[in-house]
Amino acid sequence: MGIADTYSRGREIAIERPGVLLIALVAVVLVADLVRQFGTGDVQVHDIGSLVWDGLMRGLVIGLAGIGLSMTYSILNFANFSHGDYITAGAFSGWATTYLLAGLGRADIGSLLLVGAGGSVFGGALGVGVTGTPLAVLVGLVVAGGFTIFLALAIDRVIYRPIRNEDGITLLITSIGVAFALRYTMQFVFGSDVRGTTAQPPQIGAFLWDGPVFVSVHDIALVVVAGGLMLGVHVLLQTTKLGKAMRAMADNEDLARITGIPTERVVRATWIIGGGLTGVAGYMFVLWKGTLGFNDGWLLLLLIFAAVILGGIGSIYGAIAGGLVIGLTASLSVIWIPSAFARAAAFFVMIVILLVKPEGIFTGRSTA
Repeated sequence: MGIADTYSRGREIAIERPGVLLIALVAVVLVADLVRQFGTGDVQVHDIGSLVWDGLMRGLVIGLAGIGLSMTYSILNFANFSHGDYITAGAFSGWATTYLLAGLGRADIGSLLLVGAGGSVFGGALGVGVTGTPLAVLVGLVVAGGFTIFLALAIDRVIYRPIRNEDGITLLITSIGVAFALRYTMQFVFGSDVRGTTAQPPQIGAFLWDGPVFVSVHDIALVVVAGGLMLGVHVLLQTTKLGKAMRAMADNEDLARITGIPTERVVRATWIIGGGLTGVAGYMFVLWKGTLGFNDGWLLLLLIFAAVILGGIGSIYGAIAGGLVIGLTASLSVIWIPSAFARAAAFFVMIVILLVKPEGIFTGRSTA
């Protein structure tokens, strides 16, 4: 390509797609400022390593929870705004179980079932954690997934199923109502205070160039659980009869019904798989960050939506990839802006990427 062709191509991009030029300019400015901060010692290599690891942890939670939201959209064709409160419900049910098993005989049962509401009992005092109470954590994880499955199926049966043939706006508004009902029910039962849930987990320090990057046992547990479940979803979609039916229904529900696919059974399976993953994501999110509040899922929901849109609406793999991008952005953005604006940075990156690739990272509206 000659100089004239290069100039012509550059002029075409600048005129027809100015967003690409703006993105390149912003990237150059950020990289130049990062180099400056390295030079002045404001930022070190191990600081970047710690932020990247933190972003990956956030991204795994967002991606895992985003799978359920993406499946709901691709198969049931509506944006479920109650998804965030499913996350919180799963977290509370799982942690109530964990507290009960870890503190039985050491604290009041009511306080344990309310996850220490009002400071009545503390997870640190009970030694709650992967290493301190492994059985309680494992059972709590299973209960979180199981309870969220039950909740999702019950709400679908009572609320969504009768109006499933209505337009998407009706379902969306209904899901917002369900979200408020669930959220403030949990606030009424468990209280509005944010409480610590775990003891300080053991940490492993990995030396990176000029300093250590610390990885906790809870971080490792999150990687194992989230990675294993994501791999399981991939295997289910690509190799099982149910997975193929789900992909067929996501592509064309009418055609799937005509060809004999039991669509109602697929819908039920969607709620079971999506609900289970959502509950586990909520439990692991709390295990990782060490605190629990009644609006955790609602605050996380906006980032989950950003990840699903960024990855390509309806794509499960896109939800995972989008979750990682959003998580890394939220963590790494503190290099340039105050941490209070990290969420805004994640949405900014979503908008920027969609300017270049409007259909999302994984093109197409399908579960595959």
